[in-house]
Amino acid sequence: MTLKNWLLQGLRSESGSHEGSFAEAPVKKSAWWRVMTLTGVDYFSSLGYQPAIAAVAAGLLSPLATIVLVLLTVFGALPVYRRVARESFKGEGSIAMLERLLPWWGGKLFVLVLLGFAATDFMITITLSAADAAAHAIENPLVPSWFHGTNIAVTLVLVALLAIVFLRGFREAINISFVLVVAYLALNAVVVVVALGHVAGHVVAITDWWAALTAQHGNIFVMIGISLIVFPKLALGLSGFETGVAVMPLVKGDPSDTAQKPLGRIRGTRRLLTTAALIMSAFLITSSITTTLLIPQKEFQPGGQANGRALALLAHEYLGPVFGTAYDISTICILWFAGASAMAGLLNLVPRFLPRYGMVPQWAAAVRPLVLVFTAIAVIITLVFKADVDAQGGAYATGVLVLITSASVAVFLSALHKKQRAATIGFAVVSLVFAYTTVINVIERPDGVRIAGLFILGILVVSIVSRVQRSFQLRALSVTLDTAALDFVTGDAEETGNVRIVANEPDDGSEQEYRQKVADERRDSGIPQRAAIIFLEVHHADSSDFEEDLVVEGVVRHGYRVLRVHSGNIPNTLAAILLEIRDQTGVVPDIYFEWTEGNPISNMFRYLVTGGGEVAPVTREVLRRAEHDPRRRPDVHVS
Repeated sequence: MTLKNWLLQGLRSESGSHEGSFAEAPVKKSAWWRVMTLTGVDYFSSLGYQPAIAAVAAGLLSPLATIVLVLLTVFGALPVYRRVARESFKGEGSIAMLERLLPWWGGKLFVLVLLGFAATDFMITITLSAADAAAHAIENPLVPSWFHGTNIAVTLVLVALLAIVFLRGFREAINISFVLVVAYLALNAVVVVVALGHVAGHVVAITDWWAALTAQHGNIFVMIGISLIVFPKLALGLSGFETGVAVMPLVKGDPSDTAQKPLGRIRGTRRLLTTAALIMSAFLITSSITTTLLIPQKEFQPGGQANGRALALLAHEYLGPVFGTAYDISTICILWFAGASAMAGLLNLVPRFLPRYGMVPQWAAAVRPLVLVFTAIAVIITLVFKADVDAQGGAYATGVLVLITSASVAVFLSALHKKQRAATIGFAVVSLVFAYTTVINVIERPDGVRIAGLFILGILVVSIVSRVQRSFQLRALSVTLDTAALDFVTGDAEETGNVRIVANEPDDGSEQEYRQKVADERRDSGIPQRAAIIFLEVHHADSSDFEEDLVVEGVVRHGYRVLRVHSGNIPNTLAAILLEIRDQTGVVPDIYFEWTEGNPISNMFRYLVTGGGEVAPVTREVLRRAEHDPRRRPDVHVS
């Protein structure tokens, strides 16, 4: 097997016999609770650092601030993404919902910006989690001293191992995540239960904590207000929701599921989201309470024993070095594999948008080449940030919050459009809360926006270059001639041995328009008076779309036979239809054009943006690239 075949193994071309983009072959489905572990390696792994983050941000108020986080999770993010799962069940997430609100290029550019933030979220998840796993490994008491200072090398090894897993396939990723999540949650449950037992046995710790809290903040209302203010700093505890809907195609549905109504898959995904949120909420609250009451505040600060590993410290202190080391190993593994959910999200999002826009090379719809590209980017990020977890935290939080905010806005607009008053009000409030959280986070940590801006710039540059380079390729995934259209072309082929097509730009549709067009073409192009001709009209659609399924209708207008099709790209569409006519009839057709008025350079820019412009020469070039044999290539006549 060649390298190219291995990279594209399991993929199929949607374009039939003509050139077209690759589409990911169907992957094996798994039960929702197994797929939950793939998203959960990101979501649940934040237990490794979330208690310490909360303690540093809120101090003794950490349990109250964590409760605010949990309330927003259960009553904000969860309802939002349960609705996203219902309305965007193909794995595109909230991005697709917002795309439908903005037509043409505006929608595409908006999606590219959101994909930039999604890439920030998912790529930083891969690098930050691997770096945190490396830090946990190096800081373990049993690790020899010579191992210190190797953070970058260890992080790069973990990123490479993650890539190897995904080069083998999704099934291996789900199997590994299932083992890691079950083991990690079980060990955390033991640590939390034992810690709660120590809290219950030392009631004085609770009274001392409350006394100190009251002395600092006075009353409960002030405490709640401060908790709301510091909440944005805890936002990393919301990670995982966007990935949960991005991997929906992996969820096994019911036998009765259809492509348009996969009710079983939707139900399974909503169970996935709800179960993950409830499990994580329980652990967040209990871990915050136990670490705040049992660990001195100074230990959470940089250089302290609980910095980034609060639960690990409790595991070593109350359950001994053997259990503590087992907990460290489990934490290291799940933090490393947290990148799996991010990789899964990228591998589901990118092929669903950019290839359809023509804004990446064709191979970008294949899994393995994308894994290699994302791994290379992860290596660069790791080297730039020197595997520093804190340096990447702002970018991670920014990506997470922007995606959740966009999802909130998407479901708000959906409820508003469907005139669901209660849902509209509720989602409006949630959107405002997340918007506030995002703004505060950006103000405090602007580096996140700068990093996201680099991703957005990179996506835009690659998109523009790719779109220009792929301008002259066939874009039709399929071409279907209806019964009347097929009768037109096969009839001419059988009766005369020729199929003459006249390209007509639709105007007012009057009889005079067609009569004048026939007269002009017979005079200028030398078509015999008795020769049968068929008009071919492309009615303009969204020119920002790249790949299309073309349906050609045959109609009779004022006694003239007309082939009609809706498309955003006229020359490419004409070329695809001509090749389909050739394949259906066995006759190489001829097509007749008039020269386009205007400057050729400006017409070429018009073609790139609007899909029109210099139609005749571009159609000829598309045909030349698609069919190398001149004898089988449709002839283009211009007068």
